[in-house]
Amino acid sequence: MPASDPTTVTRLPIGSDTDLAWVRQQVRQHAAELGFGLVQQTKLVTAASELARNTLVHGGGGHAEIRPLFRDAVRGLRLSFVDAGPGIRDVRLAMTDGYTTGGGLGLGLSGAKRLVNEFEIDTEPGRGTTVTVTAWATGIPAARGGL
Repeated sequence: MPASDPTTVTRLPIGSDTDLAWVRQQVRQHAAELGFGLVQQTKLVTAASELARNTLVHGGGGHAEIRPLFRDAVRGLRLSFVDAGPGIRDVRLAMTDGYTTGGGLGLGLSGAKRLVNEFEIDTEPGRGTTVTVTAWATGIPAARGGL
């Protein structure tokens, strides 16, 4: 099935740096197939890269899910990053610019949120984390209706 088929969910493992590169490549490919412009693709790939790295580094690995969306005349892409790691104890703090547990700039979660249209975190200490983001292509009519 082509990536633009609304019933297609692509699931990619995240367990190594090689997997991170594959996730970025697949997100870019899906976004391009759905008609995302180059700037939109870059924003989405940047967010996906950060979230996939968090899944690997902080969650101990997991997987990404890529799902094309069709809503009225707009195409979108929903990405979920899932791990069974330690979870996030304080989501509010983790979403604060400058907060880091990994020695980086502390712009990971908050930066990813700014790059997409919709952002959701489902986490609980000891249960893992799922971060789901959605981006919508602008100016491109969808080939199919519905979600």
